[in-house]
Amino acid sequence: MRTNAGAIEVNAPYLSWFLAITSFCVISCATTSRHQFSEPTADWQTKSGQLMYRTAKTELIGDVLVRFSKAGDFDLTVSKGPGVTLLALRQDATFAEVKGPFARGGWSGPIDQAPQQLRGWLGVRDKFLHAPNQKILRYVANDETFLFRL
Repeated sequence: MRTNAGAIEVNAPYLSWFLAITSFCVISCATTSRHQFSEPTADWQTKSGQLMYRTAKTELIGDVLVRFSKAGDFDLTVSKGPGVTLLALRQDATFAEVKGPFARGGWSGPIDQAPQQLRGWLGVRDKFLHAPNQKILRYVANDETFLFRL
């Protein structure tokens, strides 16, 4: 005799979707920052132009918006056309947050704990702070080359 009292029938496709959404939420929460970055104000320097980014396997040419303060706060957005943000970076002296498809999903945390693939991007801040009036800024980090035309 078979009894089904209290049994719950689970539809496999719904279970798969539930697990996928739950996993996404858990992973997203892990990369969400609680760090408070300074918001850009009128005294921040703002530059826009083009970025050519190159590695041995990748080349990207896109629009770039760079904002930074005298206190060392930094904001960089790389896009490809209107409304298509490829990478968004916020950084101060000790902490960074990187988002977007070009950042492979994103990361946030102390700069000294950054994944290797983001360290070149995190070095851009120092170049802008040390040469704030440059119209062309070239930066090489290992096999990555960043060429800004602002």
